[in-house]
Amino acid sequence: MRTAFYISDGTAITSEVFGHATLSLFPIDFNHKTIPFVETEEKAHEIKALINATAGKTGEKPFVFFTFVNHSLSEIIKSADAVTYDFLTTYSEKIEKELNVAPVPKIHRTHSIHEKSYDFRIDAVNYALMNDDGGNIKNFSEADIILIGVSRSGKTPTSLYLALQYGIKAANYPITEEDLDNEGLPKCLVPYKHKLFGLTIDPERLAAIRHRRMANSKYASIKQCRIEVREVEMLYKRHKIAYFNSTHHSVEEISAKILTETDLERRKY
Repeated sequence: MRTAFYISDGTAITSEVFGHATLSLFPIDFNHKTIPFVETEEKAHEIKALINATAGKTGEKPFVFFTFVNHSLSEIIKSADAVTYDFLTTYSEKIEKELNVAPVPKIHRTHSIHEKSYDFRIDAVNYALMNDDGGNIKNFSEADIILIGVSRSGKTPTSLYLALQYGIKAANYPITEEDLDNEGLPKCLVPYKHKLFGLTIDPERLAAIRHRRMANSKYASIKQCRIEVREVEMLYKRHKIAYFNSTHHSVEEISAKILTETDLERRKY
């Protein structure tokens, strides 16, 4: 299996994201290795030796995606027995030419703390945790969005991702079998209808998820899952609530869809 390295003098998040996105275009499995905080020439030579050893062991050059502020570190990694891609230099040179302004390299700048956005995100994460699964409906007035859906449809991970990545205060509320029998929105949600966004999921996938939690129960039965999914989607349509099917999508994709469908302000930078 071909190996792909993601290396940086910072968190390596940028090289990892760009690298994964690039390699995802090809129907091949890769052995992924992320190496952050390569901040000295000694460490860079150590990583170069690891890359060369990998090439020697597999007989194939690894792919290396990297972002370094320090040019000397870039040169060391470039000299490895690998196919290398320098994301920062590739794009910064073009932008410099267009802006006619030289870049000012600073280590850790891409993922260092921006105090205001960091505070937003921490507050949002705390809010998501305190308002998970309908646990504190008194705070719904503070929510940027309230995710609703049947149990295990992806509400909690999506709420936390929106909070951590974008500083969005996302509460979530489970639509129960009793709620569905009543056909109306739960009373606590009515004043906040404009903040609601629904999640749904294919019954087969829902049953598989619930089975891992409560095997051989009515809760996990395919019959029960089909009833709940059908009824919750009817509820969304009846009350004109936007919703999204989470079955084949990652939490990143679900969150991106929600942001596309709403006017939520991203507090990322």
